[in-house]
Amino acid sequence: MTILINKQFFKVVITFIIILFTSSITNAQKATPDTVYSGVYITSIHDINFKDKEYNVNLWLWLKYKNKKFDFLHNLEVPQAKSVTTSYSTIDSSDNKIYLLMKLQCVMKDSWAIDNFPFDRQKLRFSIENSQFDSKSLVFAADTLGKHFDPRFTLRGWRIDSLDVSTGIKVYETGFGDESLKKPHTEYSNFKVRLQIDRDAMGLFWKMFLGMYVAFLIAYMCFYIHTDSIDSRFGLSVGALFAVIGNKYIIDSALPESTTFTLVDTLHGITLLFILIVIICTSYSLKLVKQEKLDKARRFDLICAQVLLAAYLLLNTYFIYGASRI
Repeated sequence: MTILINKQFFKVVITFIIILFTSSITNAQKATPDTVYSGVYITSIHDINFKDKEYNVNLWLWLKYKNKKFDFLHNLEVPQAKSVTTSYSTIDSSDNKIYLLMKLQCVMKDSWAIDNFPFDRQKLRFSIENSQFDSKSLVFAADTLGKHFDPRFTLRGWRIDSLDVSTGIKVYETGFGDESLKKPHTEYSNFKVRLQIDRDAMGLFWKMFLGMYVAFLIAYMCFYIHTDSIDSRFGLSVGALFAVIGNKYIIDSALPESTTFTLVDTLHGITLLFILIVIICTSYSLKLVKQEKLDKARRFDLICAQVLLAAYLLLNTYFIYGASRI
Protein backbone atom coordinates (compact mmCIF):
# COMPACT_ATOMS: atom_id res chain seq x y z
CA MET A 1 0.00 0.00 0.00
CA THR A 2 2.84 2.38 0.91
CA ILE A 3 4.65 1.55 -2.31
CA LEU A 4 1.52 2.30 -4.35
CA ILE A 5 1.07 5.67 -2.65
CA ASN A 6 4.71 6.55 -3.29
CA LYS A 7 4.35 5.66 -6.97
CA GLN A 8 1.28 7.85 -7.30
CA PHE A 9 3.03 10.70 -5.50
CA PHE A 10 6.02 10.50 -7.84
CA LYS A 11 3.69 10.46 -10.85
CA VAL A 12 1.99 13.62 -9.61
CA VAL A 13 5.35 15.31 -8.98
CA ILE A 14 6.70 14.34 -12.40
CA THR A 15 3.50 15.48 -14.11
CA PHE A 16 3.68 18.82 -12.27
CA ILE A 17 7.32 19.30 -13.31
CA ILE A 18 6.50 18.50 -16.93
CA ILE A 19 3.65 21.03 -16.90
CA LEU A 20 5.90 23.72 -15.41
CA PHE A 21 8.65 22.98 -17.92
CA THR A 22 6.23 23.05 -20.86
CA SER A 23 4.68 26.28 -19.59
CA SER A 24 8.08 27.94 -19.23
CA ILE A 25 9.04 26.95 -22.78
CA THR A 26 5.72 28.30 -24.09
CA ASN A 27 6.19 31.59 -22.23
CA ALA A 28 9.75 31.88 -23.49
CA GLN A 29 8.56 31.35 -27.03
CA LYS A 30 5.84 33.95 -26.55
CA ALA A 31 8.35 36.40 -25.11
CA THR A 32 10.64 36.18 -28.15
CA PRO A 33 9.99 39.27 -30.29
CA ASP A 34 9.75 39.13 -34.06
CA THR A 35 12.61 40.62 -36.08
CA VAL A 36 12.13 43.28 -38.73
CA TYR A 37 15.05 43.64 -41.15
CA SER A 38 15.34 47.25 -42.25
CA GLY A 39 17.43 49.26 -44.70
CA VAL A 40 17.55 52.71 -46.28
CA TYR A 41 18.91 54.36 -49.40
CA ILE A 42 19.07 58.17 -49.29
CA THR A 43 18.54 59.87 -52.64
CA SER A 44 18.52 63.51 -51.60
CA ILE A 45 19.13 65.87 -48.69
CA HIS A 46 18.25 69.50 -49.32
CA ASP A 47 16.88 72.73 -47.87
CA ILE A 48 19.07 72.69 -44.77
CA ASN A 49 17.61 75.51 -42.69
CA PHE A 50 19.69 76.64 -39.73
CA LYS A 51 17.22 79.25 -38.52
CA ASP A 52 14.26 76.85 -38.32
CA LYS A 53 16.43 73.86 -37.32
CA GLU A 54 15.22 71.57 -40.08
CA TYR A 55 16.19 69.84 -43.33
CA ASN A 56 14.47 67.75 -46.02
CA VAL A 57 15.43 64.18 -46.88
CA ASN A 58 14.16 61.84 -49.59
CA LEU A 59 14.89 58.13 -49.14
CA TRP A 60 13.86 54.58 -49.90
CA LEU A 61 12.96 52.48 -46.85
CA TRP A 62 12.45 48.72 -46.96
CA LEU A 63 11.21 46.39 -44.22
CA LYS A 64 11.18 42.56 -44.21
CA TYR A 65 9.18 40.64 -41.57
CA LYS A 66 6.71 37.77 -41.04
CA ASN A 67 4.07 39.14 -38.67
CA LYS A 68 1.27 40.69 -40.74
CA LYS A 69 -0.04 42.58 -37.70
CA PHE A 70 2.86 45.01 -37.79
CA ASP A 71 1.31 46.96 -40.73
CA PHE A 72 4.08 49.52 -41.19
CA LEU A 73 2.06 51.35 -43.80
CA HIS A 74 -0.15 52.71 -41.01
CA ASN A 75 2.05 52.20 -37.91
CA LEU A 76 5.35 53.63 -39.16
CA GLU A 77 6.57 56.43 -36.90
CA VAL A 78 9.48 58.80 -37.56
CA PRO A 79 10.03 60.45 -34.14
CA GLN A 80 12.22 63.36 -35.31
CA ALA A 81 10.12 64.30 -38.34
CA LYS A 82 7.97 67.40 -38.65
CA SER A 83 6.14 65.80 -41.55
CA VAL A 84 6.34 62.50 -43.47
CA THR A 85 4.95 61.89 -46.95
CA THR A 86 4.84 58.43 -48.51
CA SER A 87 5.07 59.06 -52.24
CA TYR A 88 5.28 55.38 -53.19
CA SER A 89 4.85 51.97 -51.51
CA THR A 90 4.68 48.33 -52.59
CA ILE A 91 4.15 45.10 -50.63
CA ASP A 92 5.26 41.57 -51.54
CA SER A 93 3.76 38.89 -49.24
CA SER A 94 5.01 35.74 -50.98
CA ASP A 95 6.81 32.84 -49.18
CA ASN A 96 5.05 33.70 -45.90
CA LYS A 97 7.16 36.84 -45.61
CA ILE A 98 6.31 40.48 -46.11
CA TYR A 99 8.60 42.77 -48.07
CA LEU A 100 7.56 46.44 -47.85
CA LEU A 101 9.28 49.10 -49.95
CA MET A 102 8.44 52.80 -49.46
CA LYS A 103 9.65 56.12 -50.84
CA LEU A 104 9.55 58.73 -48.07
CA GLN A 105 9.83 62.50 -48.18
CA CYS A 106 10.50 63.84 -44.67
CA VAL A 107 10.97 67.26 -43.15
CA MET A 108 13.28 66.51 -40.24
CA LYS A 109 13.98 68.61 -37.17
CA ASP A 110 17.43 68.63 -35.64
CA SER A 111 19.66 70.65 -33.35
CA TRP A 112 22.64 72.28 -35.03
CA ALA A 113 26.13 72.52 -33.57
CA ILE A 114 27.15 76.11 -34.43
CA ASP A 115 30.04 76.63 -32.02
CA ASN A 116 32.54 76.50 -34.91
CA PHE A 117 30.31 77.95 -37.64
CA PRO A 118 31.10 78.19 -40.54
CA PHE A 119 33.69 75.43 -40.00
CA ASP A 120 31.00 73.22 -38.46
CA ARG A 121 30.30 69.51 -38.72
CA GLN A 122 26.72 68.34 -38.43
CA LYS A 123 25.15 64.98 -37.64
CA LEU A 124 21.82 64.38 -39.36
CA ARG A 125 19.67 61.74 -37.67
CA PHE A 126 16.80 59.63 -38.99
CA SER A 127 15.02 56.88 -37.03
CA ILE A 128 11.85 54.80 -37.28
CA GLU A 129 9.67 52.91 -34.81
CA ASN A 130 6.44 50.94 -34.87
CA SER A 131 3.83 52.98 -33.01
CA GLN A 132 1.73 49.92 -32.06
CA PHE A 133 4.25 47.25 -30.97
CA ASP A 134 6.93 47.71 -28.34
CA SER A 135 10.28 45.90 -28.02
CA LYS A 136 8.61 42.85 -26.42
CA SER A 137 6.90 42.12 -29.73
CA LEU A 138 9.20 43.68 -32.32
CA VAL A 139 12.92 44.35 -32.73
CA PHE A 140 14.74 45.84 -35.68
CA ALA A 141 17.83 44.44 -37.41
CA ALA A 142 19.86 46.56 -39.83
CA ASP A 143 20.32 45.55 -43.45
CA THR A 144 23.91 46.70 -44.07
CA LEU A 145 24.36 45.23 -47.56
CA GLY A 146 25.47 47.77 -50.17
CA LYS A 147 25.59 51.56 -49.97
CA HIS A 148 23.09 53.64 -48.05
CA PHE A 149 23.14 56.83 -50.12
CA ASP A 150 23.40 57.83 -53.74
CA PRO A 151 27.00 59.01 -54.32
CA ARG A 152 25.74 61.26 -57.14
CA PHE A 153 23.65 63.45 -54.86
CA THR A 154 25.55 66.37 -53.41
CA LEU A 155 24.86 68.86 -50.68
CA ARG A 156 25.84 72.28 -51.91
CA GLY A 157 28.64 73.55 -49.69
CA TRP A 158 28.91 70.27 -47.75
CA ARG A 159 30.91 67.04 -47.86
CA ILE A 160 29.48 63.68 -46.77
CA ASP A 161 31.86 62.25 -44.19
CA SER A 162 30.13 59.02 -43.12
CA LEU A 163 26.78 57.26 -42.86
CA ASP A 164 26.04 54.67 -40.16
CA VAL A 165 22.98 52.49 -39.67
CA SER A 166 22.21 50.79 -36.37
CA THR A 167 19.41 49.59 -34.12
CA GLY A 168 18.57 50.27 -30.49
CA ILE A 169 15.96 50.57 -27.78
CA LYS A 170 14.27 53.87 -26.98
CA VAL A 171 12.79 54.20 -23.50
CA TYR A 172 9.69 56.31 -22.89
CA GLU A 173 9.33 57.18 -19.20
CA THR A 174 5.60 56.50 -19.18
CA GLY A 175 3.27 53.53 -19.17
CA PHE A 176 0.84 55.25 -21.57
CA GLY A 177 -1.96 54.69 -19.03
CA ASP A 178 -1.16 51.02 -18.28
CA GLU A 179 -1.59 50.77 -14.49
CA SER A 180 -0.39 47.15 -14.39
CA LEU A 181 3.22 48.24 -14.98
CA LYS A 182 5.32 48.38 -11.83
CA LYS A 183 7.61 50.96 -13.37
CA PRO A 184 6.02 53.56 -15.65
CA HIS A 185 8.22 53.12 -18.72
CA THR A 186 7.84 51.55 -22.15
CA GLU A 187 10.58 50.39 -24.50
CA TYR A 188 10.35 50.57 -28.29
CA SER A 189 12.86 49.14 -30.72
CA ASN A 190 14.11 51.58 -33.36
CA PHE A 191 16.16 51.62 -36.53
CA LYS A 192 18.59 54.55 -36.74
CA VAL A 193 20.55 56.31 -39.47
CA ARG A 194 23.27 58.87 -38.69
CA LEU A 195 24.83 60.94 -41.46
CA GLN A 196 27.82 63.17 -40.70
CA ILE A 197 28.51 66.07 -43.04
CA ASP A 198 31.35 68.61 -43.11
CA ARG A 199 30.98 72.12 -44.47
CA ASP A 200 33.20 73.37 -47.29
CA ALA A 201 33.60 76.62 -45.43
CA MET A 202 36.28 78.90 -46.91
CA GLY A 203 34.08 80.55 -49.53
CA LEU A 204 31.26 81.09 -47.03
CA PHE A 205 33.73 82.37 -44.41
CA TRP A 206 35.05 85.17 -46.61
CA LYS A 207 31.56 85.99 -47.84
CA MET A 208 30.34 86.50 -44.26
CA PHE A 209 33.41 88.05 -42.61
CA LEU A 210 34.92 90.17 -45.39
CA GLY A 211 32.89 93.19 -44.28
CA MET A 212 34.15 92.80 -40.72
CA TYR A 213 37.80 92.68 -41.81
CA VAL A 214 37.36 95.69 -44.12
CA ALA A 215 35.85 97.62 -41.20
CA PHE A 216 38.86 96.75 -39.03
CA LEU A 217 41.30 97.81 -41.75
CA ILE A 218 39.48 101.16 -42.06
CA ALA A 219 39.92 101.71 -38.33
CA TYR A 220 43.52 100.48 -38.55
CA MET A 221 44.36 103.03 -41.27
CA CYS A 222 43.73 105.78 -38.72
CA PHE A 223 47.29 105.26 -37.49
CA TYR A 224 48.60 106.47 -40.87
CA ILE A 225 46.47 109.63 -41.00
CA HIS A 226 48.37 112.77 -40.01
CA THR A 227 47.73 114.03 -36.52
CA ASP A 228 46.34 117.30 -37.91
CA SER A 229 43.24 115.31 -39.03
CA ILE A 230 42.47 113.89 -35.62
CA ASP A 231 38.71 114.34 -36.11
CA SER A 232 38.81 112.16 -39.23
CA ARG A 233 40.59 109.44 -37.26
CA PHE A 234 37.84 109.37 -34.65
CA GLY A 235 35.14 109.39 -37.31
CA LEU A 236 36.61 106.42 -39.19
CA SER A 237 37.05 104.40 -36.00
CA VAL A 238 33.51 104.96 -34.77
CA GLY A 239 32.12 104.19 -38.24
CA ALA A 240 34.10 100.94 -38.35
CA LEU A 241 32.75 100.04 -34.91
CA PHE A 242 29.14 100.29 -36.08
CA ALA A 243 29.98 98.42 -39.30
CA VAL A 244 31.24 95.42 -37.30
CA ILE A 245 28.15 95.46 -35.08
CA GLY A 246 25.93 95.50 -38.18
CA ASN A 247 27.86 92.61 -39.72
CA LYS A 248 27.37 90.55 -36.57
CA TYR A 249 23.62 91.16 -36.52
CA ILE A 250 23.36 90.05 -40.17
CA ILE A 251 25.19 86.77 -39.47
CA ASP A 252 23.24 86.11 -36.26
CA SER A 253 19.96 86.52 -38.13
CA ALA A 254 20.80 83.42 -40.20
CA LEU A 255 21.72 81.26 -37.21
CA PRO A 256 19.64 79.66 -34.45
CA GLU A 257 19.85 81.09 -30.95
CA SER A 258 22.78 79.82 -28.91
CA THR A 259 23.75 80.23 -25.28
CA THR A 260 27.40 79.34 -25.97
CA PHE A 261 30.15 81.64 -27.21
CA THR A 262 30.60 80.67 -30.86
CA LEU A 263 33.40 81.38 -33.33
CA VAL A 264 31.24 84.14 -34.83
CA ASP A 265 30.98 85.79 -31.40
CA THR A 266 34.71 85.37 -30.80
CA LEU A 267 35.86 86.95 -34.07
CA HIS A 268 33.44 89.86 -33.79
CA GLY A 269 34.34 90.35 -30.13
CA ILE A 270 38.06 90.47 -30.96
CA THR A 271 37.44 92.96 -33.78
CA LEU A 272 35.31 95.23 -31.58
CA LEU A 273 37.93 95.11 -28.84
CA PHE A 274 40.75 96.05 -31.22
CA ILE A 275 38.74 98.91 -32.74
CA LEU A 276 38.13 100.14 -29.19
CA ILE A 277 41.89 99.96 -28.58
CA VAL A 278 42.42 101.98 -31.78
CA ILE A 279 40.07 104.66 -30.42
CA ILE A 280 41.91 104.66 -27.08
CA CYS A 281 45.28 104.97 -28.84
CA THR A 282 43.92 107.80 -30.97
CA SER A 283 42.79 109.60 -27.82
CA TYR A 284 46.26 109.26 -26.31
CA SER A 285 47.82 110.46 -29.56
CA LEU A 286 45.50 113.51 -29.45
CA LYS A 287 46.72 114.21 -25.93
CA LEU A 288 50.34 114.18 -27.13
CA VAL A 289 49.46 116.50 -30.00
CA LYS A 290 47.87 119.01 -27.61
CA GLN A 291 51.08 118.88 -25.58
CA GLU A 292 52.94 119.70 -28.84
CA LYS A 293 54.81 116.38 -28.77
CA LEU A 294 54.27 115.65 -32.46
CA ASP A 295 57.28 113.37 -32.92
CA LYS A 296 56.33 111.30 -29.91
CA ALA A 297 52.73 111.04 -31.15
CA ARG A 298 53.91 109.89 -34.58
CA ARG A 299 56.22 107.27 -33.08
CA PHE A 300 53.44 106.10 -30.77
CA ASP A 301 51.09 105.67 -33.77
CA LEU A 302 53.64 103.58 -35.69
CA ILE A 303 54.36 101.28 -32.74
CA CYS A 304 50.64 100.80 -32.01
CA ALA A 305 49.95 100.05 -35.68
CA GLN A 306 52.52 97.25 -35.82
CA VAL A 307 51.65 95.71 -32.45
CA LEU A 308 47.88 95.78 -32.93
CA LEU A 309 48.02 94.36 -36.47
CA ALA A 310 50.30 91.50 -35.41
CA ALA A 311 48.16 90.68 -32.36
CA TYR A 312 44.93 90.84 -34.38
CA LEU A 313 46.27 88.52 -37.09
CA LEU A 314 47.64 86.04 -34.55
CA LEU A 315 44.38 85.84 -32.58
CA ASN A 316 42.27 85.41 -35.72
CA THR A 317 44.59 82.71 -37.07
CA TYR A 318 44.56 80.86 -33.76
CA PHE A 319 40.79 80.74 -33.38
CA ILE A 320 40.04 80.05 -37.06
CA TYR A 321 42.62 77.26 -37.25
CA GLY A 322 41.32 75.74 -34.02
CA ALA A 323 37.73 75.74 -35.28
CA SER A 324 38.64 74.25 -38.66
CA ARG A 325 40.63 71.40 -37.08
CA ILE A 326 37.95 70.17 -34.64
